[in-house]
Amino acid sequence: MQTAPVTPPMDELRRIFREAGLSFTHQRMVLYRAVFAMRSHPSPEAIYDRVRNEIPSISLGTVYKNIRAFMDAGLVREVSPHHGSLRLESNLDEHHHLVCTRCKTIVDLEESDLEPVRLKRQLPGGFRVDRYSVEFRGLCAACAERSNHSD
Repeated sequence: MQTAPVTPPMDELRRIFREAGLSFTHQRMVLYRAVFAMRSHPSPEAIYDRVRNEIPSISLGTVYKNIRAFMDAGLVREVSPHHGSLRLESNLDEHHHLVCTRCKTIVDLEESDLEPVRLKRQLPGGFRVDRYSVEFRGLCAACAERSNHSD
């Protein structure tokens, strides 16, 4: 069960940005807090929609540019890059995902919910794994219910 995220206090945000080598600006603070609060693996467009309430003059390009800076600094990471659109997460703990094939909702699945994953053979070409994630695909409860009603 996911718990609601607690946004880091201002001094913690300043430290996070400083350690990541990023300047601490009002726009970056608002954007990072939005990504951190949106545990739904938001797209840049969803983040843009959320922060426009606080910064009406912000552009979608600025959102993308800062998201890229956050990714490059290791503050957020991309989820499921092969799903057709960029989706982000601030949960940097090792975990896996449940993905709805219909509505594209992504839900975190804790590492402890799976049996250990291990490779049966040596990887080809000297490939070295730094991180792995398991992705389960199916229908979320809402889409499954709609599917049952349309049968």
